[in-house]
Amino acid sequence: MVFAKEASSSSQLLPPLPREDTPLLGKASHLSSQPKTFANVFIAIVGAGVLGLPYTFKKTGWVFGLLMILAVSILTYHCMMLLVYTRRKLESLQGFSKINSFGDLGFSVCGSTGRIAVDVMIVLSQAGFCVSYLIFIANTLAYVFNSSVPTILWFKPKTFYIWSFFPFQLGLNSIPTLTHLAPLSIFADVVDIGAMGVVMVEDILIFVKQQPALMAFGGLNVFFYGLGVAVYAFEGIGMALPLESETRDKDKFGRILGLSMIFISLMYGGFGALGYFAFGDETKDIITTNLGNSLVSILVQLGLCVNLFFTFPLMMNPVYEVFERRFFGGQYCLWQRWVVVLMVSLLALSVPNFADFLSLVGSSVCVILGFVLPALFHLMVFKEDVGFGGLALDAVIVVIGLIIAVSGTWSSLMEILAVTV
Repeated sequence: MVFAKEASSSSQLLPPLPREDTPLLGKASHLSSQPKTFANVFIAIVGAGVLGLPYTFKKTGWVFGLLMILAVSILTYHCMMLLVYTRRKLESLQGFSKINSFGDLGFSVCGSTGRIAVDVMIVLSQAGFCVSYLIFIANTLAYVFNSSVPTILWFKPKTFYIWSFFPFQLGLNSIPTLTHLAPLSIFADVVDIGAMGVVMVEDILIFVKQQPALMAFGGLNVFFYGLGVAVYAFEGIGMALPLESETRDKDKFGRILGLSMIFISLMYGGFGALGYFAFGDETKDIITTNLGNSLVSILVQLGLCVNLFFTFPLMMNPVYEVFERRFFGGQYCLWQRWVVVLMVSLLALSVPNFADFLSLVGSSVCVILGFVLPALFHLMVFKEDVGFGGLALDAVIVVIGLIIAVSGTWSSLMEILAVTV
């Protein structure tokens, strides 16, 4: 989706700027082994959304929450494989490979309309991720350093911290290539895994002491809310095609992806359930704020803040790529990047709750990008090659995805507005 000319989806014509599917460490000289592919899938999917799972389990109930994680993981795996199967089918007809990204696939199936649809969803989802990052960082720092202070220099703590980050984010987001940001990505992933491990151990120790009352099922009124957060947590659908391209043994990619999804699902389920088990009805929207002000807790929270602060420009890079390709002829545009950072910061100021915003992004753009578009593209390409059952399954995913998108977006907006009113 990042070609210089809209009318061409050939990988023979490449722009000077990084593509949405450009590996963070540059072009690999060798294809990935199975263990490396497993690790790449883990890195592509696991993100900040996991931090909102314990609060979501509080609202949905722990059994309901686990079932949602299971269902979303299976559907995410299925839809990622639909993208792979669709590309393989198109490339078998064309005789050579020219589909490198989700946007390329959209163009091959639906022309400019398909590419635009993917572009819009990627811009909204990536920007949404970054809004949630700013909310998490600002709320966490306010909790750690200013929990008893109502204002800082006449600003609310959250407002103060977001505007304090602003000039530094302008600098980081001015970096034109992903290559220079690659070390930040590696650091972010290490911090993520370490923080999750520390939090889960703390949760177990607290649960053994407190054993609060727990709810198994929260009712259907929070069904779409929970689905939104779960879908958000399984981010990474846009990396399915690049990951498969970099796999040495492509026939085993589906198996590796399946094993990765099983591992991630178990980790997500454990993290969400243990967080809720430890604190019960006192579980907060950002689980790390439940851990108190011990040295370990503060270090974990600050580590996550640093992680997300430096992940922000990485996640915004696909947004800049889309804007620069569509409106600036593929040329680097500094002022456009600064305007986008400003808009994201202003939106973060207006959203009070971290988990509520995760649900909103997950229910709206992530559902369309992760479920509706892969099933729709697969349906259009295979409509003459699969039986009624295959067509019906694709159609059901599209319809259910649209229902979740509409209902989940409404449910999440109501939660956000209920807090702000």
